[in-house]
Amino acid sequence: MFFKKKNPYFGTNIPPACEYCEFGEKSSDKAMILCSKKGVVSPYYSCNKYSYMPTKRIPKRRPSLREYSSDDFKL
Repeated sequence: MFFKKKNPYFGTNIPPACEYCEFGEKSSDKAMILCSKKGVVSPYYSCNKYSYMPTKRIPKRRPSLREYSSDDFKL
């Protein structure tokens, strides 16, 4: 059975991916991941040796808020 570690750094519902795994390193062209366990893999691949490393993950930016003017609030 697969149990997901709960890690509060960037949330608890992070899908596993080799892009931010302990054993993965980015290749020189930044398109693939060099895994010490599986070899060359896709950044979104994950195996049973997956171990989350929060320092490798870059969280998505929040969308900027829309600018409102006083005319938007007139009836």
